[in-house]
Amino acid sequence: MPDDAPELSLTLHRSVAEVPATDWDACAGGGNPFVSHAFLAALEESGSVGGRSGWLPQHAALRDPKGRLLACAPMYAKSHSQGEYVFDHGWADAFERAGGRYYPKLQVAAPFSPVPGPRLLVHPASGLRAEALGQGLAQACQQLDLSSVHVTFCQEHEWAALGRAGWLQRIGMQFHWSNPGYASFDDFLGALASRKRKQIKRERRDAEASGFVLKTLRGHEITPKHWQAFHRFYQATTDKKWGRSAYLSRRFWPLLGEALGDRVVLMVAEQDGEPVAGALNLLGEEALYGRNWGTLVDAPFLHFELCYYRAIDFAIAHRLPRVEAGAQGEHKIQRGYVPVPTYSAHWIAHPGLRRAVADFLARERPAMLAEIEALATLSPFRREGESG
Repeated sequence: MPDDAPELSLTLHRSVAEVPATDWDACAGGGNPFVSHAFLAALEESGSVGGRSGWLPQHAALRDPKGRLLACAPMYAKSHSQGEYVFDHGWADAFERAGGRYYPKLQVAAPFSPVPGPRLLVHPASGLRAEALGQGLAQACQQLDLSSVHVTFCQEHEWAALGRAGWLQRIGMQFHWSNPGYASFDDFLGALASRKRKQIKRERRDAEASGFVLKTLRGHEITPKHWQAFHRFYQATTDKKWGRSAYLSRRFWPLLGEALGDRVVLMVAEQDGEPVAGALNLLGEEALYGRNWGTLVDAPFLHFELCYYRAIDFAIAHRLPRVEAGAQGEHKIQRGYVPVPTYSAHWIAHPGLRRAVADFLARERPAMLAEIEALATLSPFRREGESG
C-alpha cells in the first residue's frame, strides 16, 4: 500500500458489481460516462469483457480501515494490446524477443473507448492524492508478478501526478471541437474562412439530398430495432477497417441504452423506414463523446453529417463546451475539430525495458507536440484580421 497511508487497503475485483454502484460513482463523479458503474457493468454483462476477451476485470478499490471506498480505478488484466488505442505492441515485441514476458499486464482504461477522462477515481472528500492510488497499483503489479501497469487516456493532472511518482509519461493526439458559445450552426460557420464555410455547407446539403431521413435519438427513442441495426453497422466497420471480429457484443448496445438512458445519443439515417447508418455518442457534463460509427450504404458526406455536423448541432443546442470525436482522422480539422494532446502513464517493472521505453518517450513527446502545433495551423477558422 502507499507509504503515506499504510492503514489503507487495496483490493482487486473481478467484476464491478462487487463494488456498490453508489460508492463507485461517488468516486467517479458524473462528468464522464465511460468510467461510470453503469457503463462498465454493461461491458461485463454483455460479455464484451471477461471470459476469453483478453480483458479480465481487476477493478481496484482503495478503502479506509472502516471499509469506506476512498478511490477506485477501472482496471483489467490484459493478455494482448488490442482495443486500447495507445499502442505498445513494439514494447511487447522487443521485451519478448529479449526473453521477457510482457503479458499479462494491467490496463487502467475504459475498454474499447479512446475517450479522455478520469482514470484514478478519488472521492472528493477523501483528501487522497492521485499518486497514492497510483502507487497502490504499481505495488499490486509487483505482487502479481506482472510486467506493467498502463493508465491510458487519463486527465492531464493525473498524468502529471503519476509522472511525479516516477511513472513514464506519454502524449498522444485527438481532434476536438470547442464551443465558445455559438448560438447556432450558422454562427459556428461564421467563424470559418469563406472557402471552408462553403465546403461544409455543400457537404451538409449533399448529405441531406441523398434521400435519407436523418434523426437524432436519445434514450427511450432508441428502439430494439435501432440497436439491432447498429450492431450490423458496427460489424461492417470492424470488418472493413480491421478485418477481425468485433470487440463489443450484440447484447452490449441495448444494455448500454437501458443503463445510461438519455446520456445515449444516436444519430441515425433511415431509408424506407429502415436504419442504414448511425453514429453513437455518449453525453457527459461538458462534452458529447463520439464513439462508434457504421453504415450499410455508400452515400456522399453521410459520415461527416452524422458523426461531426450533427454532433456540433447537438452541442450548440445543449450548450456543451466540446465535442470529442474519437481517435485519428486529420480530415476532422477542416470540419472545425482541432488537435489537442491526450495523456497516458506507464509503470514498467523490468529496469531494462523501463529504460528503453523512457528513452523512446523522451524522443516521442516533443515530436508529438510539434505535430500538434503544425496541424493546428491547418485550422479552418479565420485568422485575426482576415475577412470572411
